[in-house]
Amino acid sequence: MTDLKIVENSGIGREDFRGDEDSVMNKTDSNSEIEKIFEADTKEDIEDKTLKKTIDSFESKNFTIWLTGLPCSGKTTLGKRLKKELIELGYNVAHLDGDILREGLNEDLSFSEEDRIENLRRAAHISRLFNENGQIIIASFITPTNEMRKKVKEIVGNIRMVYLKCSLEECEKRDVKGMYAKARKGMIKGFTGIDSPFEEPNEAIVINVEKQSIEESIKEILKNLLLI
Repeated sequence: MTDLKIVENSGIGREDFRGDEDSVMNKTDSNSEIEKIFEADTKEDIEDKTLKKTIDSFESKNFTIWLTGLPCSGKTTLGKRLKKELIELGYNVAHLDGDILREGLNEDLSFSEEDRIENLRRAAHISRLFNENGQIIIASFITPTNEMRKKVKEIVGNIRMVYLKCSLEECEKRDVKGMYAKARKGMIKGFTGIDSPFEEPNEAIVINVEKQSIEESIKEILKNLLLI
C-alpha cells in the first residue's frame, strides 16, 4: 500500500440598380435574401448553442474521483467496483491504483518523503491527461494530509475528493498483508496511521465504509456525484 505525500457588416444592402422598372422586384428579392440569411444565421446560432451544450455536457463528465483514506480502508477494492459500475452505466472509465503505479511507471521511486511527493505528482498529472482525453479516472491513493490533497486538486483541476472513513482498528483487521503489524514492530517506517499522520479531509465527500457495505458505499458515491 502506498503512502503518498505532497506536504491547469456583412451588409446585405444589396444595391442592384438596373432601372426603375426593376426597382420593386429588386427590393422584393433583397428582402427575400435578407430573410433567408437571417434564418440561416438563426439556425447556425442554434446549432452553435447546441454544440456548446453538448461539449460542456461531455467535458463535465471527464473528471477524477480521488479516493483517499487510511491503508486498508478499501480504496482499491471500492475503486475497482466503482469502475465496473460506471462502465455498466455507459461511462468511459479507468482506475489508477497506487500499488499498480509503483510496479510500473513509478518503480524507480522509494518511500522517502521526496519520492512520495513525486509519486503523487505523477499520479495527478496522469489523471488530468486521461480526463483531457475523455475518460473519468478513479484514483486510489492514501493522500494523508490536506496539503497533499490541495496540491492534487491544483494539478488535476476537475476533481471530486472522496474520503473513505474507516477507523484505524478496523483497517488493521482488514490488513491481510500484515503491514500494520510490521509497522508496529518497527519493520516498516513512516507507515500512515502508525508513525506517520493521517488528517481527515477538510473538503470531501465522506463515505463511512466501516458501517456500510461496498454496494451501499458505491451507491452513495454515485448519488453524491449525480451520476445516477
